[in-house]
Amino acid sequence: MNRFSSIFTQMLQMFPRFEFQRFVKETKAEHHARGFTCWGQFVSMLFCQLGRSHSLREIVNGLRSCEGKLRHLGIVAPNRSTLSYANEHRPWELYQAEIRSRHDCGG
Repeated sequence: MNRFSSIFTQMLQMFPRFEFQRFVKETKAEHHARGFTCWGQFVSMLFCQLGRSHSLREIVNGLRSCEGKLRHLGIVAPNRSTLSYANEHRPWELYQAEIRSRHDCGG
């Protein structure tokens, strides 16, 4: 049986979740989070970049259009206000730490 992965899935495989969660704990990024995880935010923003979205509405509607496929990633499409709040209040250092980790190990 042939199996294939979308480019989106292949890109997400470059960021192991256990390592991502370690950075979340180090930066205390989910200190007051209620349901919308940093992983969900990361997946949403990666979707934004790949889809060249220009607004929160485009991101959210795009994610909702493939919501069934997102379940295996452990996320659901967020509301615009939830995504906006997360982008405004979560520490950017989480993503800097993840990028440095990728750069340091050659990934």
